[in-house]
Amino acid sequence: MDPSKILIWNVRGLNSRARQDSVRELALSVKAEVVCLQETKMQSIASSTLISVLGAEFSEYVFLPSIGASGGILVAWKNHLRFTGASRVDNHSVSIQFHKQEGGTWWLTCVYGPQGDDEKISFLQELRNVREGCNGPWVVAGDFNLIYKASDKNNNNFSRAMMGRFRRFINDLDLKEIPLHGRRFTWSNQQMEPVLVRLDRVLCSVDWEFLFPDVLLQSSASQDSDHCPLILGLRDNISGSRRFHFEAFWPKLEGFHDIVRDA
Repeated sequence: MDPSKILIWNVRGLNSRARQDSVRELALSVKAEVVCLQETKMQSIASSTLISVLGAEFSEYVFLPSIGASGGILVAWKNHLRFTGASRVDNHSVSIQFHKQEGGTWWLTCVYGPQGDDEKISFLQELRNVREGCNGPWVVAGDFNLIYKASDKNNNNFSRAMMGRFRRFINDLDLKEIPLHGRRFTWSNQQMEPVLVRLDRVLCSVDWEFLFPDVLLQSSASQDSDHCPLILGLRDNISGSRRFHFEAFWPKLEGFHDIVRDA
C-alpha cells in the first residue's frame, strides 16, 4: 500500500515532552503515514520513544544520530507500508526505498542541510552520490538550508555562488520542485521585522512525479518551531490544477522558436 500523507518538519529538537506531543498531535491530525523529522537533536531513539511519540503503528524507522545537540534525522512509517528493506544513512540524509502498490519501487530521502558554505558544497555532493545509489523514482524532502532563487528570501543577504550551486544540482539531476500551496516562505527568525526564507522544500525526479501525478504540498502552522511543517499528500492534487510539464527536448524541435515567438 502506498502512503497517502508524508509529514516533513524541522522540529528543532525532539527531546522534550512538549515537542513530542506536538509531533504526535500534528501527525494524527493530518493522518500522516510517513513522518520525516529533521534536527531531532537526539543521539539515539529507542523503539519505545518512537511508539510514545507516534503510536504503535509506526514500528519501522531509520535514524541519523545528532552530533552532540546538533542535527539528527528520523524517518518513520506505518507498518502496513511496503518497505523493501533497502535504506541508507549518510552525513546529512536518510533514504528509504518503498514498494509501489502497482509494482516497482521508489526512494524517499529526508535531508537536513548544514550551515557552513564548505559543508553545503559537501552536502550537495552527498546528494549526488545518494542519487547514484538510489536508482529509479526519487523524492528528496526536508530542510536544505539552501535557496536557488532570489525570491526564496525576503532580503538580498544571500550567497549568489551558493544559490547557483544549488540550482545546478537541481538541473543536473533533472529534478522538479513540488510547488508549496498557500505559503511563500517556510522559516522565520521570528523578530519584529522578520527574515523569511524558503529553506524547506520537496524535489522529485520526473519518473517519481509520473508515479504520483496527484501530489499536493501544503503547510501547517506551528508554535513550536521556527520552521513550518510541510504535508505532502500523494493523492491530493487540487482539481483542475495539473502541472504543466516542459520537456527539455522541445527547443530542439524544428519550428519551436517560431511558435514561441508567435505566441
